[in-house]
Amino acid sequence: MFVESLLSPVLSTDDVHHLRRVLRLRATDRISISDGRGGWAIGVLAADDQVELLADVVREDAASPVTIAVGIPKGDRPEWMVQKLTELGVGTIAFMECARSVVRWDGERGERQLYRLRRVAREAAMQSRRVWLPDIPPVQPFASVAASPGAAVAEPGGGPLGASISTVLIGPEGGFTTDELACGAPLIDLSDQVLRVETAALVAAVLLTRSR
Repeated sequence: MFVESLLSPVLSTDDVHHLRRVLRLRATDRISISDGRGGWAIGVLAADDQVELLADVVREDAASPVTIAVGIPKGDRPEWMVQKLTELGVGTIAFMECARSVVRWDGERGERQLYRLRRVAREAAMQSRRVWLPDIPPVQPFASVAASPGAAVAEPGGGPLGASISTVLIGPEGGFTTDELACGAPLIDLSDQVLRVETAALVAAVLLTRSR
């Protein structure tokens, strides 16, 4: 479970309901709580629904520097992708506006989508016992992501994934344009097959996180 502060941990109403009504938590059952910023501790949920810590707070190393940036996929595929990238330990999950993007998250719609995806990431982090929540920033233009240090563009026929690469850009369904491929970032090849956006994102995440 995640809380804002481990110094004065307070669970959300939804989390308390889940523990009490769904998991049938007993007074002696221990729970692990985290602030989503690398800190965690063991505690119990008291009768008044307050968390009582049973041990000191543990601090883990900084979040993974790995970033996966994608052109926004259609339908419910962003949710599935965010869930799996969170489980794999990706530090930042970014969504880009590309020249051939079909899906656009503008204004309030974009804010709603990002709020929902951050909830998905939170639930996936709890399931995978992750103590660093991934960063899911507002939608960014392709050019700004491509210009970030350590960025590389996924494209069939590209080179291998080098040790200096920490950010992989995955194109939308229609792929990157010639101008986007000429952005100056190195091109890397993820597979001999043509991959869907979400599949390419997972392949890149596995390769990046395993190389760290």
